[in-house]
Amino acid sequence: MSVNQSKRQEFAIVDIETTGGNAKSSRITEVAIVIHDGNQVLERWETLVNPGKEIPNSIFALTGIDNDMVKDAPLFDQVAEQIYEMLKDRIFVAHNVNFDYSFIRFQLQESGFEWSAIKLCTVRYARKIKPGLLSYSLGRLCDYLDIPIENRHRAGGDADATAILFAYLKVLDTEQVFQDMIKHKALDQRFPPHLNPLEYEQLPNEAGVYYFHDKAGKVIYVGKAVNIKKRVLSHFTGNNIQAQRQHFLKEIHHISYECCGTELMSLLLECAEIKKFWPKYNRALKRYEPKFGLFSYEDQNGYLHLAIGKTTRGQECIQLFQREYDAIQLLQSFIQHDAINPQFCQFGHASLSTKALKKTELPDRDLHNTRVERCIEDWLKQQPSFVLIDKGRNSEEKSCIVIENGVFYGMGYIDQYSQYNGFEDIKGQVKRYQSNHYMMELVKMAAERHPAKIHFLTKSKILPDVAAEPDFSYEKSAPNSLFNFF
Repeated sequence: MSVNQSKRQEFAIVDIETTGGNAKSSRITEVAIVIHDGNQVLERWETLVNPGKEIPNSIFALTGIDNDMVKDAPLFDQVAEQIYEMLKDRIFVAHNVNFDYSFIRFQLQESGFEWSAIKLCTVRYARKIKPGLLSYSLGRLCDYLDIPIENRHRAGGDADATAILFAYLKVLDTEQVFQDMIKHKALDQRFPPHLNPLEYEQLPNEAGVYYFHDKAGKVIYVGKAVNIKKRVLSHFTGNNIQAQRQHFLKEIHHISYECCGTELMSLLLECAEIKKFWPKYNRALKRYEPKFGLFSYEDQNGYLHLAIGKTTRGQECIQLFQREYDAIQLLQSFIQHDAINPQFCQFGHASLSTKALKKTELPDRDLHNTRVERCIEDWLKQQPSFVLIDKGRNSEEKSCIVIENGVFYGMGYIDQYSQYNGFEDIKGQVKRYQSNHYMMELVKMAAERHPAKIHFLTKSKILPDVAAEPDFSYEKSAPNSLFNFF
C-alpha cells in the first residue's frame, strides 16, 4: 500500500479560531490539527497565528485570544507548508466542517498551496448516529455524551473534544455510515450543518415555491423553481466564502415547499409570500417597488385632490407607476376627458405644475367631489376583469389566476371537470391575495406571450368545461383594452 493510500485511511481533525465569521474578510488566529486513524490519535499540533489585523473585542470575549497573544505568533504564510503537509491526502474532519474548511483552503491558496480534501462533518455524523437530540453544538454534545472538554472556544481544546467525539461515533457506527458520508460526491457534505438530509430527499422535482426556516421555524428565505429539488441543491453547491452565504447556510434548519403546477403560479406565490413573511435573506423583490403613485386626498376645505407623488411601503393609492411620466399622462387624461378642475391636481416634480396655472373661483364642492369620485370609479371599471387558465399540479385540475378591474384578485386551482357560473363563481374558488405592481407585471408578460390563456367573462357567462380546449369569445374591446391599466 502506498503512503498516499495509507494516509487516505487517516483523518485530520481540525479546529480554528478566527477574527470573524467568513474567510474572505477574516483571518485565522489559531489552528489545531489532530491526526487520527479512526481508533486513536497519531499526532497532534497547534499554534497561534498572527492574523495581521486587529482582533475584535467580541472575538476576544469568546476565545480569550487578544492582540498581545498573537503579536509574536507566526503569520499563516510561515506555517502554511506544515499545515498543508498535515492535511494533504487525509480526510478533513471538523465540527461544522464547511466553516473550518473554507478558512483553511482560502488561506492556503493565498500562500500558494492548491489544496482540497474529502470532508466529514461531525455535526452531521452525530445527527445520523444519535438522532433526536435537542442540540448538536460541540458543547452540548460533549455534555450529552460525557465527553471531557477543556479550553472551550480555543482551537486545541475544541479539536481534542472533536477527536473524542469522532472516535465515540465511530464505535457506535456499526453500519459504517461514515463511508457513505466521505464519498467524494456525497450530498451530505454539501448541506447546511443543521439540515436533515431527509427533508431534502422528500423535495419534488416539480415547479413550485420552497421555504428555508431557521431553528425557531421562522421563514428566512422564499424561492421559486421550475424544479424545486434541483434549485434547492444549487444553494448548497460551490465554495462561496462570502459572509452573507456562510451566515445563510448556518441558519437553515428546515425546508418546506408548495407545488404550483406552472412557473407563473410559482412566481406569483413567491412574490406574495415574500410580502407576507418579509424573509431575512430575500433581497431582489424587496427592492422591486414602483416609485410613483396617483393619490387622492381631501383638503381642509373638503375638496378632493388628485396628486402624483413618490410611494412608500404600504401606502394605498389609485394606481402605481414605475415612471412619473405615465402617471402624468393618466392625470392629464382625467383633466381633459372628465373636466376635473386642474387647480386640484398636483403633478409632483414634473415641469407641468399647477402652481403656474391661474387660480379661478372655487367650484361647487359637492359637484367637484362627485366628479372626481366618478372619474376614479369609471376609470377603474374600464380596467379588464379576466381569468388566466393553465395547467394545474395534476391532471385533475387547472391553475386559475383572477384579475378584477385591473387588479390581481387571487389564484388557485379549479376542478378540471366542473362547471362554473360566471366570474363570481370563479372568484370563490381561488385564494385571495393582496395585489402589487410586480405581480401585475408578471401577469402582463404572461398574457402577452400566451393570449389564448386569457379569458374575459361577464357576470352572466358560464365557464365551460376547462378539461376541453378553451373556446371563449373575447369581448370586442378586449385585445386593445387588456393592458390599459399597465
